[in-house]
Amino acid sequence: MSTLVLVRHGQSQWNLENRFTGWVDVPLSEQGEQEAARAGGLLAHYHFDIAFTSALQRAQNTLRIMLEEMGCGDLPIIANEALNERMYGMLQGLNKAETAERYGDDQVLIWRRSYDVAPPEGESLKDTASRVIPYVKQEIFPLLRTGKNVLVAAHGNSLRALVMELEGMSPAEILQFEIPTAVPRVYTLSEDLKVQDARFLGHE
Repeated sequence: MSTLVLVRHGQSQWNLENRFTGWVDVPLSEQGEQEAARAGGLLAHYHFDIAFTSALQRAQNTLRIMLEEMGCGDLPIIANEALNERMYGMLQGLNKAETAERYGDDQVLIWRRSYDVAPPEGESLKDTASRVIPYVKQEIFPLLRTGKNVLVAAHGNSLRALVMELEGMSPAEILQFEIPTAVPRVYTLSEDLKVQDARFLGHE
C-alpha cells in the first residue's frame, strides 16, 4: 500500500483578480499562502518520501509552505514543467468576465469546459493530459508501486488529468470534478495502483 496526496496550489494573485493564468508565473495571494499553511497542518501526521511540483512558483511556494508547516523542509523535491497548469494561450492574463464579453459566454464555456477544444494558441485538457500522464507514469507511479508515499503540489487542470487516470473517469466526469485550492486529496493505493480510498481532507 502507498499514499498519494494531490494538492492544488493556494489562491494565486490572478485567481483573486479572476484572470486566466495558465503558464504565467504569478505569485500566491496572501489568502493563498494561508491556504497552503492550512493544508500543511492537515497533512502534519502524514509521512512522505518525496514531493513533486510544477515549474511555476505558485505551486512551488504552496509546497514549500506546506512542508514548513509539516516540519519536512528536507523532503526531496522534483519540479518539472510537465506538471504545469493547462496553457491558456491568448486568454492568459485576460479577465474572465471581459473575455466572455469579447468572445461570448458560450465560446468561453467551450474553451473552459470541453475536453478536447483548446483556446487560441493554448491547450485543451486532453493536451494537458498528454504531457502529464506520461510523466507521472514514468516518474511517480514506479515509486508508488514500491510503497513510497508521494506528495504532488500542482494545478487544477494538471491534477484533473491525473485524477482522471487514477479514478478511471470519463472526459465528461472529469470536467465536472472540482479540485478546491489547497485542499489535499488523499489516495490509498494498492501495489498495482488500484484506488482503495480517495477523499479530500478538511473539505465540507
